[in-house]
Amino acid sequence: MKISQVDLIKQYFVENPNRDIAHPEIVDWVTFEYEKLTGEKFRDPDRSIRKLAQEGFLIKVSKGIYRYEPDAAHKRNLEDFTPSQKKAIFERDGYECARCGKTKKDYPSTEFHIDHLVPKDDGGKAILENGQVLCSRCNFIKKNTKQTATGKKMFVNLYEYAKKEGNEEVKQFCEDLLNVFEKHDINGHIEWKK
Repeated sequence: MKISQVDLIKQYFVENPNRDIAHPEIVDWVTFEYEKLTGEKFRDPDRSIRKLAQEGFLIKVSKGIYRYEPDAAHKRNLEDFTPSQKKAIFERDGYECARCGKTKKDYPSTEFHIDHLVPKDDGGKAILENGQVLCSRCNFIKKNTKQTATGKKMFVNLYEYAKKEGNEEVKQFCEDLLNVFEKHDINGHIEWKK
């Protein structure tokens, strides 16, 4: 029996509707089933799952957790900025990268992008207030490491280092910041021990 990898992932979610499914559960099942059905290895289930979420078939609940809702599947609109919105954001921000500060004037060969502050995949709208200028390098970094997750990991590591070194001032600073992450339930999958 020949079945596509994407169809197998869809099958699992359709058979488990309206349930938050953690990444390892679906990956383990789909790789096992695909090999059983085809005799071949499923090489990159992660990419297929992300693509189904981007296309609106799945809802990304949080990092590594997805849900299939029959009534919502394929009804998501991923909003792109219009050319006039991009122009307005570039002009508002002076063609300056919000992350590193590079400007078109200083780095004319650098490519600049308009980025969604709240990503499209997470429901971010294509409105001026949700747009920022990023150079191509910073945009690539943001896409591959969520900024808040990267920041939280950095403060967890700094907290541990300060604790080990006995630096109470830095330890307290990190603890205050990490408490803000917890208060607002941001990146709860990244744990830190007080």
